[in-house]
Amino acid sequence: MNETPPLLQVSNLVKHFPIKQGVFDRMRQKPPLAVRAVDGVSFTIKRGETLALVGESGCGKTTTGRCVLFLQEPTSGEVQANGITIDPTDQPAMRKRRREMQIIFQDPNSSLNPRMTIGQTIEEAIAFHAIAPRAERGAMVGELLTTVGLSEAHRARFPNELSGGQRQRVGIARALAVNPQLVVADEPVSALDVSVQAQILDLLRKLRESRGLSYLFISHDLGVVRHISDAVAVMYLGLIVEHASTADLYARPLHPYTKALLAAAPVPDPRVKRQRMLLPGDPPSPIHPPSGCRFRTRCQFAQVRCAEEVPELRSIEGHHLVACHFAESLA
Repeated sequence: MNETPPLLQVSNLVKHFPIKQGVFDRMRQKPPLAVRAVDGVSFTIKRGETLALVGESGCGKTTTGRCVLFLQEPTSGEVQANGITIDPTDQPAMRKRRREMQIIFQDPNSSLNPRMTIGQTIEEAIAFHAIAPRAERGAMVGELLTTVGLSEAHRARFPNELSGGQRQRVGIARALAVNPQLVVADEPVSALDVSVQAQILDLLRKLRESRGLSYLFISHDLGVVRHISDAVAVMYLGLIVEHASTADLYARPLHPYTKALLAAAPVPDPRVKRQRMLLPGDPPSPIHPPSGCRFRTRCQFAQVRCAEEVPELRSIEGHHLVACHFAESLA
């Protein structure tokens, strides 16, 4: 019996940004310099599942999300949707994929056209993908506004007349307009007040249940992703260093970097004392990443082997994956 393929399968995804140099610099530098934003990332997302991609700023998580949607062309690697490899040169197929996979941007203000009303913004997506004839588009816009917690009164307003939370709801409605299967949520609540963050997260949860959506939820906040994700992948300097179910990762993190991130997350109970794990220095340059384990320059447990050998993302305790030579002894 053939198993249903995952909704999304990403294999060895790589995205390097070449650095422009002078003629003589290029002659001396072999291979040419490049920012290694994503350097071999693999993961799968099942139907109805939410995978959270977390890490510090600059780790490559947003670039990963954009490459999955081919908003940026990957340097190499393979992206499959429903078991079919996505070919960005096949325009009819890519148009279909655009309907199946949508994005919610981090900054709702800059992602909306200030010269278009909210109704026009949402209707534009419906018209472009020919979701419904012109006579039915108005009713669809009204239904989408209601779905995301807005009213008909918002239809004629412009983005500058809305609050940050309302603008993000418009961004969600625009993504839903084409009935996608997967939504890449790129830091969708980081620019919002804490009280509004909870409302947007609750909305995304309800939409997943009612519409059967899957999410690639990108965030730097482990406190946020805990309440929405089924699994968490932790990125550091272009690589995934730990991948596990949300329950397993929060109950027993295995990678030193994950432990440091969890230790830094705020706890709502002031009586709870948490031992901090301070990471020395800043993340290394993605142009010249460290040899071996990329986290070793900030890891208090690093040994000689860490500089000489790249740790493999391997399975420990079932489906708990970790890229650390000494994960068992540090558990």
